[in-house]
Amino acid sequence: MADSSDSVSIDMETISLGGKEHLVKTSKGSVSVSVFGDPDKPALVTYPDLALNHLSCFQGLFFCPEAFSLLLHNFCIFHISPPGHELGADAVSLDEPALSADDLADQIAEVLNFFGLGAVMCMGVTAGAYILTLFAIKYRHRVVGLILISPLCKAPSWTEWLYNKVMLNVLYYYGMCGVVKELLLKRYFSKEVRGSAQVPESDIVQACRRLLDERQSSNVLKFLEAINGRPDITEGLRKLQCRSLLFVGDNSPFHSEALHMTSKLDRRYSALVEVQSCGSMVTEEQPHAMLIPMEYFLMGYGLYRPSTVSLSPRSPLSPSCIAPELLSPESMGLKLKPIKTRIS
Repeated sequence: MADSSDSVSIDMETISLGGKEHLVKTSKGSVSVSVFGDPDKPALVTYPDLALNHLSCFQGLFFCPEAFSLLLHNFCIFHISPPGHELGADAVSLDEPALSADDLADQIAEVLNFFGLGAVMCMGVTAGAYILTLFAIKYRHRVVGLILISPLCKAPSWTEWLYNKVMLNVLYYYGMCGVVKELLLKRYFSKEVRGSAQVPESDIVQACRRLLDERQSSNVLKFLEAINGRPDITEGLRKLQCRSLLFVGDNSPFHSEALHMTSKLDRRYSALVEVQSCGSMVTEEQPHAMLIPMEYFLMGYGLYRPSTVSLSPRSPLSPSCIAPELLSPESMGLKLKPIKTRIS
């Protein structure tokens, strides 16, 4: 583990989660890592989507009592924020060169080294899912499993590249203005929760909008530049030596990307969960849809231990929603089947 002089630690009390935030110095710059749970347990590393941190990207999932019990019961959680995306971050100068996607993946390896971690479980959303997948390809011995939400693996299409270019220009000239926030919310959430002239936007969208106000526009711009310049990593997917569980909302703008990624992964060790009536950020919009698939996924590693919390009646999942062969822990551990959730 690195010397304590390499890190600035700030005690935090985040609602019901007692955690500690570390500012870890790496060769690619400093990165904020919030740690929750027993450090003697296996490590789960998370990485959020563009302009988000663990509070705005994973709060819905971790505040769900069943998921809290499932994940904190089995892991010590290491929430890595993209550079400058943590609460209270200073603005990065626009003159500083942006880190590449490869740089961000290498930065994760340095974070693991700082905490003395070996192989870890990874969970990422969209841009964060891409960074963690790239990390898993480059450092295969450091990743035991991937839980990816609305993941990316190809280089940006012309449509996405142009969309991101517009957002980059608006960020540069106007900062985190209303236009940028609307573009980001459209990226994260389905139309149903974003609301309309007749229907007000949901509480989760309102909360996310408020959290976006706290982002430094130059820091978001740097991360977006890295993601918009990302290389295609499709060829590296079959080289992955870990199991993968993918989630995607059927209303996500990255739905086709997740299907493409699933087709390129080794089907013996990967599964796709399509969540109906949901956007990209399943962790916030439909966190209960992740519970049962994650339970059986973790059984394959011998990590899952049943908790005393009963399954929420709000969950859109039940055993009848999952292919019968998937309900066998042995099957889940050896061969994951494509499954699809149903919401009434």
